[in-house]
This record gives sequence, C-alpha cells and structure tokens, in this order.
Amino acid sequence: MASSRIGKTVLSLAVAGAFAGGVSQARASGFALIEESASGLGTSFAGAAAAAEDASTIFYNPAGMSLLPGMQVSAGVDLINLSAKFSDSASTAAPGRPLGGNGGDAGGLAAVPNVYFAMDVAPDWKVGVGLNVPFGLKTEYTSDWVGRFQAIKSDISTFNLNPSASYKVNDKVSVGFGLDYQTIDAEFTNAINLGGVAEEIADIKAKDNTGWGYNLGVMYQLAPDTRLGFSYRSSIKYHLTGTVTFSANQPVASANVSADITMPDSASIALQHRLNPGWILLADITRTGWSKIKDLTIMSDTLGTLSSTPENFRNTWRFGVGAVHRYDDAWSIKMGLAYDQTPVNDTDRTARLPDNNRLWLSAGGQYRLSTTGTLDFGYAHLFIKDAPISQTNPATAGGGQLVGTYKGSVDILGVQLAHRF
Repeated sequence: MASSRIGKTVLSLAVAGAFAGGVSQARASGFALIEESASGLGTSFAGAAAAAEDASTIFYNPAGMSLLPGMQVSAGVDLINLSAKFSDSASTAAPGRPLGGNGGDAGGLAAVPNVYFAMDVAPDWKVGVGLNVPFGLKTEYTSDWVGRFQAIKSDISTFNLNPSASYKVNDKVSVGFGLDYQTIDAEFTNAINLGGVAEEIADIKAKDNTGWGYNLGVMYQLAPDTRLGFSYRSSIKYHLTGTVTFSANQPVASANVSADITMPDSASIALQHRLNPGWILLADITRTGWSKIKDLTIMSDTLGTLSSTPENFRNTWRFGVGAVHRYDDAWSIKMGLAYDQTPVNDTDRTARLPDNNRLWLSAGGQYRLSTTGTLDFGYAHLFIKDAPISQTNPATAGGGQLVGTYKGSVDILGVQLAHRF
C-alpha cells in the first residue's frame, strides 16, 4: 500500500511538471505567435488590424480583405531564434543527486510559415483562407542541468486553418469573419529522482489534439487618409490527451494523461494614417485575456486527479507604433517599435516558461517586383527583461529547488512574396 501511494505521488508530480509548464508555454505572450506574415515584421506588427496590406489581413483583421483589389495570394516564413540562458544563484540539489550545470542555451531556431489566399465572389463580398502557426516554440536544456527535474525538453507545434469572408458595407465600413480550426502536438520531458540512487526520464507526448475558434473584425475609414481597425480572436478550448512513459519503468512503464486548457481571447484596436504621399504612420493596442488561466489540472484515466498546478496568469497589453516610408515607386522602408507584456508573474515562473516583458525594435522593406507582385522582408530584435526564478519541483518529489535568473532575447527574420491576379 505504501509503495502504491509513493508511486502515484511520483507519477503525479512528474506528469504535472512536464505537462503543466510545457502546455502553458505555448500560450504566453512570447509563445503566442504574432509573426503570421513578413509584411508586418518591419513595423513590429504595429497597426496590423488596420493595414490590410496583403492577404495576410485574414489573420489580423478579415475585414481588410474588402480593401484588397482582385485575387491575391501571399506566402512567407519567419525564422525565430530564441536565446534563453540560465544563471544559477542559490539552487539546491535533489537529495542524493549532483547539482548539475546551467543547461546551456535552452532556445533555438524555429521556422514559422504562412500562406494566404483571397478572392472576389460577388459584389462587395470576398472570401479567403489562411494557413499559419499561431502557437509554438521549442526549448531544450542539457539532460544533466540543475533544473532537469523541472524541465528538459518542451516542444510545441500548432497548425491553424482560417477560412474567412468579408463584406463591404459602404465606402467607409467593411466587416469580416473567420473560423479557426487548430491542431496541437506537444512533447515534454523531465528527470525523476529515484530515491537518490538513480534518475529516469519522463516523456509526455500529446498528438493531434484539436480545437475550434473564430475571429472577426471591422474597418472604418475615419477620413480619406485615416483608417481605424478593430479585430477580435476568440479563445479556443483544447482537451489534450496523450501518454507518459518512464525510461526506468518507475513507478509504471506508461500511463494515459489528459488536461483541459483554454487559449485566451484577444482584442486589438489599430490606426493607420497617411501623413503625406511618402509616409504612413501605424499604431495599435492589443489586450489578451490570460487571467482566466488560474491553474492546470492533470488527469489520468487510471489514477484520477494527478495534480493541479497554479499558473495565475495575468492579462497583458501590447503597444506598437510603426512607420512606412515610400522611397520611390519600387522601394518602401519600414520601421517599428513595440512593448509586449508577459502573463507570467515572478512567483509562478517555471523553467519551461522563463518568460518576461519584452521590447521590440524592427526594420524592413518592400520591393515591388512588378505591378502585381511584391517582395517583403523584415528583421526584429526583442529585448527580454531578465527573469528571476525560484521553482521547487516540490520537495516531496525529490527534485530540489531551481533558483537563479534567465537572460533572454529573440531575433526574427522574415520574407514574403505576394501576388495579385
């Protein structure tokens, strides 16, 4: 009986540590990807809900399709390079186990592709579809690092199919609506202390989980040179299912696990103003409703409730400003600045989510290949505020305590082709 209770405790804490931190990582401000085009990267995506520069408006504000001439297609990719380095200050080793090192750079390079298509179907009506990656990131530490009992690998990938429609009400107002069908795959690993004499690896895999949501928007022409945009993306509910396996078959070889999680909704107000024939100014404010995420409960079909991990996310704001300078008939130059809050508080920060507030600085350009084709490119550097951490993988699990500071940054490089038929 005592052995059974200990086995269940070790299993529940291992699963909670791997599943809870990793899944929430896909939803933080740094991991809920705004990089769904390259045409907006140069302006830090400021004013994206009012820009309607190409078919990628399907993601940012579907009402913008009404402003696009003819049939349009765009395709691009953003390369995101995350750096996340831990510096130990007062960590304590797991009982009977060596402390370990700092884990190296937990970040890495990830590609975020996107494709969009929009066309006329009737007077004042357009339809379109977008394929993009709204959430995802991979972090991985060395397997012998000090925080291995909290996290080793976190790998999240999503895919979003976004059919949309827009209607031009009159010369000033357009409205749009879209559906979002999303799939999510994830893998999380961490070490388990086997009584101080050995360690094993817990590996959780969840595949082909799906959810539905929607997005809508309005475009309003305030004046001939000024446009206001409003967009909203709904929350999406996931019922994640998967399996956990243990490398040393302790306390069991494998078990089924599940968790319910709700992606937050977000709302954006954006402004575009043509200052003169050579300059366009952009600005926006976005609010994301993270505070609904108080905890994450992990279930097993054989062991019942395994754990309820506090998250205590807070609502966040993102502020962006940007400008586009039309240098000549072929070239445009873009620049932007944004401030992006994190939903993570210092008390509940985890090794899987060493996130903090960040400042965006970006630049880019557009080259007109022809009267119907454009090439966009951009670069952004994100300065991430140092993130303190003091995470216990509770003492009863024998995981020690992770205490230190993360230094992080992000570099993004994007390119996109768009063509009008």
